[in-house]
Amino acid sequence: MCPTSHDDGQATAVSPAAAPTGEHSLRSFLLRVVAGPDTGKTLLADPRQGGRVLVGQSSACALQLDDRAVSRRHAAIEPEAGTLHLYDLGSTNGTFVNGTRSLDVILVGGETIQLGATVLRVEVGADVQETVSDRSHFGEFMGSSDEMRRLYPLIDRIAASDIPVVIEGETGTGKEVLAEALHEAGPRAAGPFVVFDCTTVAASLMEATLFGHERGAFTGALTSVPGLFEQAHQGTLFIDEIGDLDIALQSKLLRAIERSEVRRIGGRSWTRVDARVIAATRRDLDREVQTGRFRDDLFFRLAVARIELPPLRRRRKDIALLAAHFWRQMGGAPAALTGDLLKRLEDYDWPGNVRELRNAVAQRIALGELAPSSPGIAGGVPASSDPLADIIARGLPFPIARDRAMELFEERYVEHVLAANDGNVTRAAHAAGIGRRYFQRIRERRKD
Repeated sequence: MCPTSHDDGQATAVSPAAAPTGEHSLRSFLLRVVAGPDTGKTLLADPRQGGRVLVGQSSACALQLDDRAVSRRHAAIEPEAGTLHLYDLGSTNGTFVNGTRSLDVILVGGETIQLGATVLRVEVGADVQETVSDRSHFGEFMGSSDEMRRLYPLIDRIAASDIPVVIEGETGTGKEVLAEALHEAGPRAAGPFVVFDCTTVAASLMEATLFGHERGAFTGALTSVPGLFEQAHQGTLFIDEIGDLDIALQSKLLRAIERSEVRRIGGRSWTRVDARVIAATRRDLDREVQTGRFRDDLFFRLAVARIELPPLRRRRKDIALLAAHFWRQMGGAPAALTGDLLKRLEDYDWPGNVRELRNAVAQRIALGELAPSSPGIAGGVPASSDPLADIIARGLPFPIARDRAMELFEERYVEHVLAANDGNVTRAAHAAGIGRRYFQRIRERRKD
């Protein structure tokens, strides 16, 4: 979301441009500080601008508070379908709604929120008119659901600019596809589009990969090699899964972005580079910053614009569109894509999102009814009694399969340790060897 703050005059970096068709009336909300050091400050939560905004001490927060009992990134808010979604970001002193500590809550207006010594009142704002695009794709990035059409005006505006962007979303939602589409629709389309995936490069090689090295800089450096920043000169550098970037390298990345210059390992001089940076992550970077795993200043520098891609389960109207597109793209027989098959696809949640859907379609085209059993596309192989084997048999890409296996482990571990401690969260967290707050976050995440 691109926030509107009414006390400090900070302008929104990117706001939605006018779209060609369709208007809907949406409810806005106003958060008003009624007690604490910042009494009188307000924040308008405008649903037209999409995504979350932050409340806390950090300069990255839309509602920045001077209360020392408030965490740097204390809580996040997001308008959703006429309500306001509030969730705590692992704050030190907690978030209280009408006196009750809350981790994740839906507000309708009239509530009070306490963060540290600060009290906010939630007020229902004026209805606003949202303009929705009539398009079904942006370059190769596809979607005709309302959730996607609301994003297209913002995406258009971002593409035409040269500002850094952070694209957030679950694994498989199409972050790299959108990043390349932004590049191709922008002023740097004639330049290179260079990809750096933080999950595929060892931490010891990340610096050399990004910034390059001179001959003799280390054992095996037989020639001088430019880094990806230099290779992206006059184009776009896409940093995928930036939440996995080694913390020691984050300060060097920040310097490169701020000064537009890099120095190769073993080099003495600085090289000017002109590259737009687009980053993507499956992680919740606000929580990563709060826990100290990601630098606040780097996030603030990257997230001049933010795009949050919804998971496929929240835009089911796109499933048939995407499945038909993949089916045609891979040469599937038109008659084989039946209405019954599309209905089964739409009834499945697709935890691996668009990538999992594409893989399932590919398996179906290649193997027909003999394709490995996949929810949504029935095959001839029944599910086994080993859930891990089922995950592997689905043919998912490694990052998705790893995430699914970790989710299964977390769910079973939490269930086991809670049962062993009679449901007492404090004792269960102690037995698990982790903090109660972290244990509670894992527990709540598994409930979602």
